[in-house]
Amino acid sequence: MTRYRLGVDVGGTFTDFVLFDEDSGQANVQKVPTTPDDQTEAIATGVAELLRDRGATADELLYFAQGSTIAINAMIEGKTAKVGVITTRGFRDLLELGRQRRPSLYDLFFRKPNPLVPRNLRLEVAERTDASGNELTAMDEDAVREAAAWLAAQGVDAIAICFLFSFLNPTHELLAEKIAREAAPGLSIWPSHRVLPEFREFERLGTTVANAALGPVMKRYLGNLGERLDRIGVDRTPYIMQSSGGVLPPDSALERPANTLFSGPSAGVVGGLHVARQIGTANAITFDMGGTSTDICLISGGAITMVQEKEISGTPIRTPMVDVNSVGAGGGSIAWVDAGGRLKVGPRSAGANPGPAAYGQGGDQPTVTDSNLVLGRLNPGGLLGGRKALDVGAAREAIMRDVAEPLGLSVMDAASGVIDIVNTNIVLATREVSVQRGYDPREFTLVAYGGAGPLHATAVAKQLGVPTVVVPRTPGTLCALGLLTSAMRTDYVQALIGPLLQADLAEVNGILGDLEGRARFWLQTESSDIDGSAVTLSADLRYTGQNYELPVDAPPSPWDGASLDLLAERFHIEHERANGYRSDQATVQLVNLRVTALAPMPHLPSVSERHMQAAVAAPRVYREVWWDGEFTPTPIYERSQLSIGARLDGPVIVEQMDSTTLIAPGERARIDENGNLVISL
Repeated sequence: MTRYRLGVDVGGTFTDFVLFDEDSGQANVQKVPTTPDDQTEAIATGVAELLRDRGATADELLYFAQGSTIAINAMIEGKTAKVGVITTRGFRDLLELGRQRRPSLYDLFFRKPNPLVPRNLRLEVAERTDASGNELTAMDEDAVREAAAWLAAQGVDAIAICFLFSFLNPTHELLAEKIAREAAPGLSIWPSHRVLPEFREFERLGTTVANAALGPVMKRYLGNLGERLDRIGVDRTPYIMQSSGGVLPPDSALERPANTLFSGPSAGVVGGLHVARQIGTANAITFDMGGTSTDICLISGGAITMVQEKEISGTPIRTPMVDVNSVGAGGGSIAWVDAGGRLKVGPRSAGANPGPAAYGQGGDQPTVTDSNLVLGRLNPGGLLGGRKALDVGAAREAIMRDVAEPLGLSVMDAASGVIDIVNTNIVLATREVSVQRGYDPREFTLVAYGGAGPLHATAVAKQLGVPTVVVPRTPGTLCALGLLTSAMRTDYVQALIGPLLQADLAEVNGILGDLEGRARFWLQTESSDIDGSAVTLSADLRYTGQNYELPVDAPPSPWDGASLDLLAERFHIEHERANGYRSDQATVQLVNLRVTALAPMPHLPSVSERHMQAAVAAPRVYREVWWDGEFTPTPIYERSQLSIGARLDGPVIVEQMDSTTLIAPGERARIDENGNLVISL
């Protein structure tokens, strides 16, 4: 019986599928339009089509992983569950007060996002623990009981409990949780010390509330997915991609639904790391351009850059995340002229429905896709191997009406302007994760993927000074492929604040022992391949007086004085790299201890030449394409017909079912031994 691994990535415009044959190493791909009202519909449709086309059966599925936008969409669109909050007296307004940061200081029309929980559903009770974890005021148990019962009567789906300094002493939260479960049976209760045992009450409250608000949403989504998969005979449990770049079983994902907020982009970055390793580079910039947005991430020294916190619609989410910088620049990004007569592109997108004007689904606004079509860069015969028809006339009309005529330009100049602007927006987003953080893009390789990434990659790379662009074999479905290379992962954290070099080693090693024990138990429970598993340690450090921390890789436990000295030196080095200086006289402060459990998936076998078509590379057709202000007959190649070792000199366009690659005049490309298209600028 053939063994398959299946990866499914739900995007804003398309849902992507990769069915990987364990025995032959062959990857079969599929794309279907995303169904925004119920994402599981597109998943079930695509899985059924892919299995049928491959001649495979559901019981041959060895592994199934998926990345979803369900959590992030619910947060952005305000479609989360109804949540109530029970907190320390005097702190009910913390969600709205936040850190008093003003993202648009001079914008007179800026509207602050509404908090996830309205004020009337945020209740206070008498209780207090000090900054050392000592009880100052006993908890009013009757007040907690009344608050939970009242919130239940208001129809909330979940209750978040967040008391001051509960990460040091959770006694009050544990008692409040017990009382709330008795007073409001059937509701999910989320105590903050379990969700985020770290200091900073605003971030802890925001993260706890987000998990409580997303829990019912994720439970409903996974239930619907299970039902639809059952109908097509698939009984394999789908693993869920986290924001950290690791996967979790559904039950674990339900315990931390906010950890899946950046599920899709994280899968793409993991796929980009897989490609970077194939070509033998430790430094890469991943460039994922889809129909709605572009996601940029940096890989340095063979490791994906990570962050611990992001803000979604005014709510802080603190959890390990792949450091993806997203910008509203995709194939569906709408081009428009503002009141001052300036051409803008995005961030609004035509999405999957109605889509660009060329889709003929009711959309009449010009988009990046329409511009690429008018310029001859996209096949007028349609996308997805011709399954998605395109209307060149509708695209020209939209660009003429909304861009060319208002600006006094020709249609071709207007379309070129749209492309130039979206490329510049992407360049600026890339500089944020590279130049502004001390990295030189000229020392990196650009890994381009997504349906639209290869169309814009070389133009973006030229502006950044990046010398090489790599386009994977299946760029439009790399996020789905990344799901098949992602390790199972879970993270544990515990706050411990104080001078690093004066830390109580007994206390430190006690905490590390507890966290490592939980990590190893999780590995034994979830992973059958313990030999390949790993438990890694890190610490969040800062100079005393700073209001931000830097994560630093830590030595194995138990720690001794030399371990603390090594950590301090690593912090100095990282601080100098990130901020341009180190301060050897300043006191290094320990803030958090972290333990990560990893269970890697089996490696995907490399593509060998027998899996590629051995036909001599020859253009399928020639097409008039707009280059440097004029139309030029340009050879169009079919990607599947390019054998390993094939070389192409631009101008050339390479088409495949899931994407289109643009190779401009003066650029050279070759197919490497893994089937990647490597373009030298």
